[in-house]
Amino acid sequence: MALVSQSTLDQIRAANDIVDVIGAHVPLKRNGANFVCLCPFHKEKSPSFNVNPSRQIFRCFGCGKGGDVFTFVKEYENLDFMDAVRRLAERARIPLEMDNDPAARDQRSIKDHLLKLHEAITQRWQQCLAGEAAGQVAREYLERRGVPPEAVREFRIGAAPEAWDDTVNWAKSKGFAPELCETAGLILRRESGGWYDRFRGRLMFPICDEQGRVIAFSGRVLQGDENQAKYVNSPETPIFSKGRVLFALDKAKRPILDAGKAILAEGQLDTIACHAAGVRNVVAPQGTAFTADQARVLKRYVDEVVLCFDGDKAGRNAVIRALDPLLASGLAIRVASIPPPDDPDSWIRAHGADSFRTLLDRAQGFFDYHLQNLCAANDTGSDRGRLLVLRSMAEAVHKTGNAVLVDTYAQRTAQRLGVDVQAVRAEFRKQAAGARGRPTPAGAGQEDPAEPGVEVEVERPGPNELWLLKYVFLSSELRDFATAHLDPDWVPTPVVQRVLAVHFQTAGDVAGLLGRFEEDPVAQSVITEAATEQREIPEPERQLADVIRRLRDAWLERQIALGNGRLADPALEDDERLGLLSELQALRQRKRAPLQPIA
Repeated sequence: MALVSQSTLDQIRAANDIVDVIGAHVPLKRNGANFVCLCPFHKEKSPSFNVNPSRQIFRCFGCGKGGDVFTFVKEYENLDFMDAVRRLAERARIPLEMDNDPAARDQRSIKDHLLKLHEAITQRWQQCLAGEAAGQVAREYLERRGVPPEAVREFRIGAAPEAWDDTVNWAKSKGFAPELCETAGLILRRESGGWYDRFRGRLMFPICDEQGRVIAFSGRVLQGDENQAKYVNSPETPIFSKGRVLFALDKAKRPILDAGKAILAEGQLDTIACHAAGVRNVVAPQGTAFTADQARVLKRYVDEVVLCFDGDKAGRNAVIRALDPLLASGLAIRVASIPPPDDPDSWIRAHGADSFRTLLDRAQGFFDYHLQNLCAANDTGSDRGRLLVLRSMAEAVHKTGNAVLVDTYAQRTAQRLGVDVQAVRAEFRKQAAGARGRPTPAGAGQEDPAEPGVEVEVERPGPNELWLLKYVFLSSELRDFATAHLDPDWVPTPVVQRVLAVHFQTAGDVAGLLGRFEEDPVAQSVITEAATEQREIPEPERQLADVIRRLRDAWLERQIALGNGRLADPALEDDERLGLLSELQALRQRKRAPLQPIA
């Protein structure tokens, strides 16, 4: 935050209307002067998420989240504050000053150049696929796979020519330095000097960030040596970390929210086939095992993931490997079983989109799926087979940290194996005891309070404090009245004291006040709760005076109670007792007096 001045933050906030920004992610409906919708941060059946366009703030009366446009982008996109600022600055085309940090400026410049390079090479490979002779093999492959032209255009699929220097020469003609192309992972340096292309004779799938910007590529081989890698992917770069990116999330965000669940496929072609069939809440990891970072990304949108991997042994193993990161993120897990040897792509081509939707609708809970596969893979008629099933089920289900689930699947395992349930429970307990010394997934069995959708316990201000904030936010006159008549000691809750101190000092609007508390979500929640008051308040100055008087009297009552407690001390000296009685009399008289300006 130190890199960006307050005036620039105010300019960015003013240039990004909160209704437009939030409305791009969730469907807002007008409700009087405000807008409402179902909260994107927790599950609910009736809308409690409120957007106030006049004050440029949002507030959910269900989970308590609230803030300004920076807060929404930070929470919704799971970004830190500076990344949220950059995202909104880019949206408004406002340059950010990085006056005292040349390194940050250079880093931003490199990222900008890499984004431009990736966009340009995407267009180059699209042109090759669309009409050049070098794209003929790729066009025939897509036709055989049944990928429709509209999907080719939507996913911007391209073709890299079968040549060692096509990208090298193209980059030179477009003015892109070879060092930049090497950083992007598009070309490699020869030991003997010079450069050569990383992607040659491949079908090219652009990988995009959540904003839809191309940040990497995955290239599928089309012909050639059988020992050649089937897929070649971009390496890690300043704009691409494969363990944090999900393929097609930029296109699937809205469908995922609408469906209330995300479908996780294994690869790009499976994902594209699902989207082309109208099942658009589908994403895929980037050619590696599913990661905890990718699970956290999905958790921002939904609470349930349906795994839809290939029906072969490798696909089943991938399902098991995905358990730990999904559980650690607090996501519910189901598994859609595709009969081998099919995958989502081949199943859709053979049986149609409706049949695929039926498979998804019939997806099993993860542990039912796991038990079924364990029993199929082991001889449950033998002691060894039964023991393997028991131990594998116990190990998996104990990762949830949920005693109800553990007992449920102890019973189901016993029923499936035809053994006594008490014996299975004992074996499960033995497995749990042996696992206590082993590390468990972070967050397993508990909800992470930093994750969107989980209500966080905050300092709760009392009704008088909330009304005090409501009134001082209404106008500068009411703020000045409170400044003159309110003693900060009368306010019992520390977060309200902090908010009032900043508000009285800066005398800005509510959106600007929120900007002062970007790193204080408790304060932001309190501010938005108070600022979303919609009723017209008659005689606000008189009512504000009443609230301040009630806060004063409550503080006086606390002081009187403390004094009475001291009076009960038998060791109190007579002169101290007389002085204390005099103080208590003064406090009682002050309570009966009208509200006066603070001296």
